[in-house]
Amino acid sequence: MTWFDWLSVAEGELPEGATVSCGMLGDQPCMRLLWGGVWTAETRDGHMIFDPGEKGITLYFGPQSRYMPISVTGSYRALTMHLATGAPAVLAGPTQIDLLDRIEIHEDIVGHGKLTSKIPLEQDYECWMQALEEQLRRFLDATGRRLPDPLSASFERECIVAPDFTISEFAAAHGVSTRTVERAVRRDFGVSPTFALRRARALDMAAALLDVAEPGAENEIRLRYFDQSHLIREIRHFFGMKPSELSGRKHPLLSLNMESRQRRRMQALAELEEEGRRGVIPWRERSTPPAT
Repeated sequence: MTWFDWLSVAEGELPEGATVSCGMLGDQPCMRLLWGGVWTAETRDGHMIFDPGEKGITLYFGPQSRYMPISVTGSYRALTMHLATGAPAVLAGPTQIDLLDRIEIHEDIVGHGKLTSKIPLEQDYECWMQALEEQLRRFLDATGRRLPDPLSASFERECIVAPDFTISEFAAAHGVSTRTVERAVRRDFGVSPTFALRRARALDMAAALLDVAEPGAENEIRLRYFDQSHLIREIRHFFGMKPSELSGRKHPLLSLNMESRQRRRMQALAELEEEGRRGVIPWRERSTPPAT
């Protein structure tokens, strides 16, 4: 769907009383339907605790500017729906700036129903996702289905594919001013375009360090940094740890987080390949003067 980007399911069987302490850094807002486990998160609003129980709870995660420590105690099930870039602005949701580094209870935002009650947990994962998609379609029918801003969607795709461009290059290629790009990105990402690019580079580097990036991609990703000290500073800024700590320890929740983003990257690359087959030349190639 244009408004919702990716669905994923996770299930963890933990011994009674066992805790997984990890964290996440998401560049997209998402809804997480949780059953079981006791969850904690260090958010902009402080330390939060969620106890979904068997009936479950739906949490709305805003985009994150830095790594958010998260833990879960006990066995759990989770169904996550990532919102497409720009979707909250046209679906009457909270602004991305307001939700940056925060978690809200979904029912408190929409004011009706318990989304987790609509999911047939006794059936397989495919049925879970179909049930959630059906609820989302009903919601879209009630909200008029306005489309997200294509400029923001294009910026997000470029951030995923190769975040090594300048804002002025992107603006010129799309026939708009840098100020227009700035406004659109702040509205739909909750951060400035420059920060979004820095975060995208850090997320790619983290994926490589966690060994979930494309094979052989790490060397190319490292070239986006001036030197090793620059890389260390950026990883410390976004994740609160050194690169060696990312690569040398287990990070189960963060690894799942990065794997999801890598799937988005594969999807974006496939879209670019399809555009090439249709004769639609990507803007980076369009902006290159023809050979003489």
